[in-house]
Amino acid sequence: MTLLIASWNVNSIRARLENVLNWMRSKNPDILLLQETKVQNQDFPKELFEDLGYNLALFGQKTYNGVAILSKSPLEDIRFGLTSGSEEARYIEAFTSGVRIASIYVPNGQAKDSPKFPYKLNFFKDLQTRIKTLLSYDEILVLGGDFNVAPTDLDVHDPFLWHEKILCTSEERQAFHALLHLGIFDALRCLHPKDPLYTWWDYRANSYQRNNGLRIDHFLASSQALDCLEKANVDIQERGLEKASDHAPIWLTLKK
Repeated sequence: MTLLIASWNVNSIRARLENVLNWMRSKNPDILLLQETKVQNQDFPKELFEDLGYNLALFGQKTYNGVAILSKSPLEDIRFGLTSGSEEARYIEAFTSGVRIASIYVPNGQAKDSPKFPYKLNFFKDLQTRIKTLLSYDEILVLGGDFNVAPTDLDVHDPFLWHEKILCTSEERQAFHALLHLGIFDALRCLHPKDPLYTWWDYRANSYQRNNGLRIDHFLASSQALDCLEKANVDIQERGLEKASDHAPIWLTLKK
């Protein structure tokens, strides 16, 4: 049995609805993680996805943020938020198809001198605490989403231009690598150790056409998931479509 898991920051599900539905009909993922849905739960067009055979777990918010898990199998043990009383819809977790899965939208941070920057680093600390717990379950674990960090210079089209800028600061990179030090793995990099993969291109300055991108969307996989990891890649062509998100979907396959 091969399981196809995908993750996509859609930058508004309503604005990107036809693109997402068309991609799902073509790719047919078993599990899809969404970020930046930007709608409250009651406004999510769930019936259209249910018609395709998906169960949905939604953690929405008006105008901003919003994460979701869509699965062809039932969703169990659903958790909303990293901490109790989480106000921003940035983390949702569930168990489905024999996999513990989470959709994550890490705060952008804005700039190093912004109050949103320490908020981002604190989010990583909360995520680190949660991952420690999840790894203790000894399960197949896959965390996917927009982490808003390019972990190394290989993940940046122009490291000199982006040096110590938001998404590429040493503090953000240290926070991301602290997750890996727990014993979880960057799945895309495990299979593509030297390829300059990008997942996000700014809408400005013809960034996609010039391939001036960053890799800020990631899958973090437990050793149990890594043992059955077959493929992983980025569907970059989706970024070139009309009304595209500024992110491309990422995906991996597990042979169970």
